[in-house]
Amino acid sequence: MSKIVTLPVLPLDDEVVLPAMVVPLDLSESDVRAAIDAARASAVSRGPGIRSEDKPRVLLVPRINGKYAAVGTLGVVEQIGTLPGGGPGAVVRGVARVRIGSGTTGPGAALWVEGTEVEDTGLGARAAELAKEYKALVVGVLEKRGAWQVVDMIQQIEDPSVMADRAGYASYLSAEQKARILETADVTERLQLAIGWTREHLAELDVAETIRKDVEEGVEKQQKEFLLRQQLAAIRKELNELNGDPSSEEEDYRARVEAADLPEKVREAALKEVDKLERTSDQSPEGGWIRTWLDTVLDIPWNERTEDAYDIAGARRILDEDHTGLDDVKERIVEYLAVRKRREDRGLGVIGGRRSGAVLALVGPPGVGKTSLGESVARAMGREFVRVALGGVRDEAEIRGHRRTYVGALPGRVVRAIREAGTMNPVVLLDEIDKVGADYRGDPTAALLEVLDPAQNHTFRDHYLEVELDLSDVVFLATANALETIPGPLLDRMELVALDGYTEDEKVAIARDHLLRRQLDKAGLTADEVTIGEDALRLLAGEYTREAGVRSLERAIARVLRKVAAKVALEEQELPLTVGAGDLRDYLGRPRFTPETSLNESERRTAVPGVATGLAVTGAGGDVLYIEASLADKETGDTGVTLTGQLGDVMKESARIALSYLRSRGAELELPVGDLKDRGVHVHVPAGAVPKDGPSAGVTMTTALASLLSGRLVRTDVAMTGEVSLTGRVLPIGGVKQKLLAAHRAGVTTVIIPKRNEPDLDDVPAEVLEQLTVHPVSDVREVLELALEPATTRNAVAA
Repeated sequence: MSKIVTLPVLPLDDEVVLPAMVVPLDLSESDVRAAIDAARASAVSRGPGIRSEDKPRVLLVPRINGKYAAVGTLGVVEQIGTLPGGGPGAVVRGVARVRIGSGTTGPGAALWVEGTEVEDTGLGARAAELAKEYKALVVGVLEKRGAWQVVDMIQQIEDPSVMADRAGYASYLSAEQKARILETADVTERLQLAIGWTREHLAELDVAETIRKDVEEGVEKQQKEFLLRQQLAAIRKELNELNGDPSSEEEDYRARVEAADLPEKVREAALKEVDKLERTSDQSPEGGWIRTWLDTVLDIPWNERTEDAYDIAGARRILDEDHTGLDDVKERIVEYLAVRKRREDRGLGVIGGRRSGAVLALVGPPGVGKTSLGESVARAMGREFVRVALGGVRDEAEIRGHRRTYVGALPGRVVRAIREAGTMNPVVLLDEIDKVGADYRGDPTAALLEVLDPAQNHTFRDHYLEVELDLSDVVFLATANALETIPGPLLDRMELVALDGYTEDEKVAIARDHLLRRQLDKAGLTADEVTIGEDALRLLAGEYTREAGVRSLERAIARVLRKVAAKVALEEQELPLTVGAGDLRDYLGRPRFTPETSLNESERRTAVPGVATGLAVTGAGGDVLYIEASLADKETGDTGVTLTGQLGDVMKESARIALSYLRSRGAELELPVGDLKDRGVHVHVPAGAVPKDGPSAGVTMTTALASLLSGRLVRTDVAMTGEVSLTGRVLPIGGVKQKLLAAHRAGVTTVIIPKRNEPDLDDVPAEVLEQLTVHPVSDVREVLELALEPATTRNAVAA
């Protein structure tokens, strides 16, 4: 039967005392002292001769988060005295669980309550097994802490209830967990709770132990490495002192900087970085950045320069040996060397920090030798050659370098080219400068403004180096296929040299003197074994390839030689062998291009009215452009103008201007333009998949429309170019040389150009002009008189 007790309440803030625990209590708190005083007063009232079981008793009630628990512990006050700190205290021993009931009255200022003692339940074999398991876990925890004396005491406990209540001493259990154990009367359940929480704590201890061991091992490794490095540094220092070398890496860098032939400002900047390196710890990443920067600065040839070869005749001879034609570039290089030689002879040095470098832009179609020309220029001048590929570059840092704060920072491509060349005056080829892009990382072409400006590049400052670099003695050669994509300010800083393509005679000479020799070597053949006749080379250049450069021609020669090598290996042919024009069909098949003038009348593009031959300039050089026009039937077609062929805005405007001119001058030109209001006009420019733009097709469109309205054919041997105005004036255009070369390649014999472009004929090779009849015109009526066949059935189409 449960026993009812009346006891003063001793509150414990966020603490729990379980039965079988002995704890000291601080009596300085008013609630605690009031409870102890009330308990003592109650014991005295029971009379003299107090026995041990009549000692003052209190009810120890946990107060968690300001709320009293439902179950407390009956505590016996064993002793009242002074705590080690000097304050009043009492030792209380827990005896039994008490379920708190209603409040009551009693002596003193304490709160008295009635409670019912709670008896333990769940004792038995299962409780004994769990007690042993819990004891083993507690012993494991204590052993990890090294509390061996407490281990001996725990080993002596046999009562499962007492063993479970020992959880009150566990520092790893929270007040809420201990309060739950206090409220649980079933011993088996108490032990299960304690076992689960202890296992969790042991797992945490194991993880903490593993982490501690790993940390200790890492610290030991670092200490060991530190000691070894210190010993290594000491050994190196002793060895360096014996050999007279610098005693540390910092001193080594300082010695290298002082020994290097650096400009004064660069030397000051390098020594400041060495000072930073000496103050930086070995573990700091900044040390690695400083070392990389110092290595880069020391690798740059600040005062190294190659002597120019002032043999002017020898330089011209080298250029002629490597390239056929390209006289403009060769003359510019010879002029440059001649001026340098004259200044050298007269003892004229550098003026104002600027040297006599050059910035040339080689502009022309692919395959004319722009890139290979750079190597020839360097060889002719006796300088080092470096190629910088700019095609597809979109990051400004590729030119100016990265800031040193970035991980993996590098100097720009210009600085790397100087370092790779080993001199401050190399020939640097900026290849494909028109293919440079721009995005959110900046515009590389804008970064090139300072690099390619002869008035500024003697103080070029790379973002990585942050010191001035003199580029004024560098010869920059920039290559481009089209000028339209190069910004105007950048183009203004370069001297333009146009490479407009080769004539057929020049291609034959290049193939004979350069391409054939190179491809024979690649095919493992010699000039004594295989000979390709000049007639075969001319046929290859004229009908098997049609281009401004010679790349396709070289591939055709390589294919012929591969076929020869294969047939010799199969014993189908014997060496030596001569390949003539008649043999090409066996090696390469039929020709891919046929001149328009050699076709049958029915095969020609201009065999019907409304088709005219124009001339255009593309990224691949000059080209022949056919413009077709047609009229819709009154019954089936729409009115208005239709323009097709991926035409740009300017080209569309040219078509409308041509039609407006013919409408306004129809009577004067004897053209039936009255029906145009009822019939639609369609102008098409093949090939439809290729974008086209520009004003130079104006006269061609006018001629095609006039041919269509009059029914007169356009002469097959005539090609034309020029912008047309509403009044019929023929205005000047660009690219005359490239267009005439394209007309010559296509077999055209008569070319119509604007009158104001007549001075541009001086740039056209004489052998091309000899085979062309060029008509400079200033009015559209002159074009129509020259281009249209004589009238036979006039107005046949318009009728």
